[in-house]
Amino acid sequence: MASRHRELSFESKPQTEIVRTRRRNQVAAATAILNKSLFVGGLITALNAFSVFSAESAESSLNFAGVAFSPGSTVQANVPLSAQEKSLAAQGGNAVPPNAVAVLATPANFDPRKSWPVLVPCSTSDFKRQNRNDLVQFYRRVGLAEGWVLLAGDGPQHARNDTAAWRGAMTLAAIHALHRSFPGSEKWPIACAGFSGGGKGVGYVAPLLARNGCRVTGIYMTGANEDHLSDGYARIQPGANFLNTAIYISAGRDDRIATVEQQYTVAGSIKRTGFQRMRIGTFHGGHEVNDAQTSIALRWFRELAK
Repeated sequence: MASRHRELSFESKPQTEIVRTRRRNQVAAATAILNKSLFVGGLITALNAFSVFSAESAESSLNFAGVAFSPGSTVQANVPLSAQEKSLAAQGGNAVPPNAVAVLATPANFDPRKSWPVLVPCSTSDFKRQNRNDLVQFYRRVGLAEGWVLLAGDGPQHARNDTAAWRGAMTLAAIHALHRSFPGSEKWPIACAGFSGGGKGVGYVAPLLARNGCRVTGIYMTGANEDHLSDGYARIQPGANFLNTAIYISAGRDDRIATVEQQYTVAGSIKRTGFQRMRIGTFHGGHEVNDAQTSIALRWFRELAK
């Protein structure tokens, strides 16, 4: 019996070891899986943190012409003038300034890696207004709400002779600064806006931008009692494709400076030149920029630019 008992004990020992070995292997495998899960989870957390950090860094590192800014803000920068822009600025006997002044306003969700429509205002020369004055006072609130970037170019001081060439030079300098700051922005669609005397000046600035390679898709005129776009098209010769540019004319029914009748006459003149994409909107008001009309025009331009 004792011998039999010893045989039983002898046979059971390796079975016990096998069981223990299996358990150790199972524990080791479970530990390895847990460690791997912890590593992968930690790696994902680290990558997410890096992505957030990278996004925040990209946002905080935005700069326009060397000036840092955050999306949703308005920034001003001194920008250089090219030889062509200096030549334009000098017309009319003006002294050529050392630089132009560019003002950029961006929506809160601005990401320069995406495509953005750009609104370029042209102000009247009356009361020594600058393009940036109209950007802030007439177009910024509505433009940003509609998802547009706004850009204005002016001289560092008022021109002795505030010509369309001067306005064109400073606007071109601002646009070239935009292109240098944000690669790919040369493909962004541009609309030009002008109120009162600016509605006349935009008739020269818009074709000048198109002649210089800008993708001009719309022109928004308010309170313009004369057609200068037809003359600008003939003089600057931006090409036949420019006739596809959308024109939106906004007229105040009580405007005594540029009456509704005068603005319809302007529209007829522009159409005879060959521009076919045209809309006229009227509103209850006088000689002013109407926010609702601005929204309608910008939405139309954006739809056509798609």
